Amino acid sequence: MKLGSERDAGLWYPMPAALTAVLARLQTLAGEPLFAAQRQIGLSRALRPYVESGTPAPLAPLPYEVELANLYVIADFYPEDGQLSLIEQLRDVVTEHIPEDERRWLDPLKHSSMDLVEVVKEEWIEDRVVLTLRSLGEDRRVFVEGEQGLRHLAVGDILLTRLIRPPDGTNEASRIVAGCALVLSASDGAALFDTTQEYRRAVEVQSGAFGMGEWGEFTKRYGHVLLWNFAQARFDALVEAVNDIRYLAPQGGPFLYALAMYDHDQPRFLCEGVGELKGFSQEPEGASRPTARIPSVECHTWLYCTPSVVTRLTVTPFLLLVECDSAERLEDIKHSLASTFGYALRFRKEAMDPPIRPIKEEDLAKTDRYEVLVTREEERALLRSFLESAYLDWADTASPALRGQTPRHAAATTSTRQDVIDLIRKLEGSDLGLLRTGQAAFDYDKLRSHVGLAESGA
Repeated sequence: MKLGSERDAGLWYPMPAALTAVLARLQTLAGEPLFAAQRQIGLSRALRPYVESGTPAPLAPLPYEVELANLYVIADFYPEDGQLSLIEQLRDVVTEHIPEDERRWLDPLKHSSMDLVEVVKEEWIEDRVVLTLRSLGEDRRVFVEGEQGLRHLAVGDILLTRLIRPPDGTNEASRIVAGCALVLSASDGAALFDTTQEYRRAVEVQSGAFGMGEWGEFTKRYGHVLLWNFAQARFDALVEAVNDIRYLAPQGGPFLYALAMYDHDQPRFLCEGVGELKGFSQEPEGASRPTARIPSVECHTWLYCTPSVVTRLTVTPFLLLVECDSAERLEDIKHSLASTFGYALRFRKEAMDPPIRPIKEEDLAKTDRYEVLVTREEERALLRSFLESAYLDWADTASPALRGQTPRHAAATTSTRQDVIDLIRKLEGSDLGLLRTGQAAFDYDKLRSHVGLAESGA
């Protein structure tokens, strides 16, 4: 899919002046109050993947898609409120004088339809290029010619466009490109055709009408499906690009954005078990700690390297912290932990979404893996959001460190109040933000407040 730029994704084709003029008349008619609502229905149908993708949409339709959608409304769409189609209104309802050279284009436009055509031959006649095009749907060959817009096409390219037979054409196979075309590679064009054929078969099965006529008849009724499938291909390309992003940490190496937190009360058992996990090696104490602040409680860290660090496991007195470079790797680690430690771990929270970063369309066309450098501010924001979510219901969740009591209940009991105070201090001393950036990412006075303890001095 040529998504790198507007220039690469499609082409504009200069039309005869009379056709341009009659299309302008039809566009004006479509925008009049009596037809405006039906126009919106037609455009929403043609551009449905974008309409249904939510607000804000991850992708906006290309100008070529919008133009083809407008042509669909003009030439193929029949109003749902019983009005005549736009061409019928302009042709059959006498409200203004239409020059004959414009009127002659109305019937060819009405009988046109969208199509997928392959460039099978390129010829030059003086300073004009002549392309022979083959319809993928009916294997019929036509030709178009022009001075501009067709020069960067190559044999094998696929065009999603609307072709119009000139009203005064002496050659049966002569066609005009209706203003624009989307350009696809041979493989993407074939995939788009196959997907549309699958839709065609599904409609036949659902309606019981096996054999929906010729390809031209199908695209006249369902040409908008070609636009749907092109839009879906763009969305799929975006998802693939996002999934393939490599996030880099501010200090270099993979950014570990996939996080999980577990409660426990057996630090020695966990340290022994984590040390036996395949591929992990223990990090020397303090080797990668930020210099701004050192954790005030004992923490043990194990790293999985390939060769860069892609997973970090940190055992604190009451938490096991998991950090990975992808959601898939985090899932694998979670399964390993569950099979190794079982009920010794109590899952608290996870986060698998990387920092939100808009992807530009030109980035989708890159052949190299797309890399995003995460800033310290983005890292702190991600850690803060994760910890706030993890500790949201902490006060009322049974804690292994408090022998199954909730922190709120233990704090209200004289014999266990000091245990809660010590627990919060140790959580604060091993804050994930403190371990990664040297600055705490969470305000632990919130926990003290939730359980009825005085702030920091408790």
